[in-house]
Amino acid sequence: MRIGFISDSHGDPTAWEKAVDVLGDVDLISHAGDVLYHGIFNPITETYDPRRLAELLNESDIPRLHARGNCDSEVDQLALHSHILSDFAFLSVEGVRILITHGHKYPREELARMAARAKADILHIGHFHVPEISVLQGVTVFNAGSCALPKQEGQFPTVGLLADGTLRVIDMDTGAVKLEGELLR
Repeated sequence: MRIGFISDSHGDPTAWEKAVDVLGDVDLISHAGDVLYHGIFNPITETYDPRRLAELLNESDIPRLHARGNCDSEVDQLALHSHILSDFAFLSVEGVRILITHGHKYPREELARMAARAKADILHIGHFHVPEISVLQGVTVFNAGSCALPKQEGQFPTVGLLADGTLRVIDMDTGAVKLEGELLR
């Protein structure tokens, strides 16, 4: 099983295409929100084209689960076939349980408690545009960063991958693994 993790695509079809290319052959994608709109505090990039990104998402045959980001709206939902307006999504595949949420509504500790109560192995969050693999309350907190508007030092776009029991954050520009951690079970 190979699961791709994406967040904060913010209407950038070029970033989406590159993210999917970097992830390679995945069984599904977990998207932690902020799909189409750039948001008032983010710049509009040269490659910002939310209508085109909506078309690419609708044409994609890769199964996806989305959680609603703070920039996702009802009008965005009208353009997409996949549901993006749930604050939380839950995924269980091959014994791996993942709670997906954007991460902007609740403190990190409360999200970890929610994930632990759901017996999740991974809490997939976005919002901060900064990659993270950490453990909180026995749950692996995983933020793959942003494929479109990275904000960590060096500001390189990233995606995440779970393969062979290992979580990885991958630099989309170089293909280098920037963070890595074993899945706790």
